[in-house]
Amino acid sequence: MARNNPFLIEGYRSPEYFCDRQEETALLTRHVTNGCNVALIAQRRIGKSGLIHNCFHQADICKSHYTFYVDIYETKNLGEFVYELGKCVLTTLKPYGRKVWEKFLDVLTSLKAGVTFDINGNPEWNISLGDIRKPNAVLDEIFMYLASADRPCIVAIDEFQVIATYPEKTVEAALRKRIQNCHNARFIFSGSKRHMMAEIFASSARPFYNSSAIMGLEPIDRQKYLAFANRHLAAIGRHISDEAFSYLYDMYDGITWYIQYVLNILYTLPIQSDNVTADDVKEAIGGILEQQSFVYRALLFQLPAKQKQVLRAIASEDKVSGIMSQAFLRRHALTASSVQSAVKVLLERDFLTNDDDVYQLYDRFMQQWLCNRDTENGYKF
Repeated sequence: MARNNPFLIEGYRSPEYFCDRQEETALLTRHVTNGCNVALIAQRRIGKSGLIHNCFHQADICKSHYTFYVDIYETKNLGEFVYELGKCVLTTLKPYGRKVWEKFLDVLTSLKAGVTFDINGNPEWNISLGDIRKPNAVLDEIFMYLASADRPCIVAIDEFQVIATYPEKTVEAALRKRIQNCHNARFIFSGSKRHMMAEIFASSARPFYNSSAIMGLEPIDRQKYLAFANRHLAAIGRHISDEAFSYLYDMYDGITWYIQYVLNILYTLPIQSDNVTADDVKEAIGGILEQQSFVYRALLFQLPAKQKQVLRAIASEDKVSGIMSQAFLRRHALTASSVQSAVKVLLERDFLTNDDDVYQLYDRFMQQWLCNRDTENGYKF
């Protein structure tokens, strides 16, 4: 029988495949089971969604609550937010049986006609965005269900800071009012744009001010992560050395997704011995970059020359704090105006991140692909 790769890149399987975060899981669970909403703020790909799902799998929650996880990163307005939230609620309730999901549909009168049923009588969310003509009315119905559900509800909204970009200027106030009056549900507001999340939850001028406990998320402890990696590698007779794992951990600043991706490849990589070395780590990363090469070339091709030049300049320095400094501009033959206009677009398109005025490529693999290619000898690290 084929063995499942234990180093997950996407999704959540079970606590067995989730590394550590015991204290964070306990704290998050304690908050939401004791009447407290939570703003979970950390950079992307460090494991916020995994932590939320691990929390949902705790005995104090999974046996007695309905748990909903909705990612609103791609939403552009209130109508799309309502669409994703309604779809999430119905999809989550389906496995609980007809009596449970029928209660939701009975409340969702605005869109009930758009819900169809498969041959087994199970509901399907076949509603289009165009069907949501009055998003505030639909939102009222969803919250009416949450308030009257036969179990307490926990709603996790990922990339919550996106609501600040909606064209409707009263979304924060409207959501805050509904959440405040929904005593049967607790909310986890997860966000990766730290300055935007801080403004939403820590500014006294904003509706969500002082409405939630604020949790940060740091990289998983190096030694705990090493123990996790070796526990699963031992199942196939392998072991990663402290030196090799530290090399990997430091290369990606402890960011979970990148470490998981490389470990996922190392799990199946044909290597000479059972001891995984730093050279094996480099080989795995080189393979990943080669696989991604076509995509990265296509992305670069779409960029105008100046944006491409700025992207390469930032990639070459890994992290840039003085992006408008004369030193940076001179090193890369750039002008302040070209950098300013290029960075604005690159941030909007998620090529770059800006955290405390430090700029970096969002995709660390792309950064390595840009800077470590050697046409004759592959990738150099």
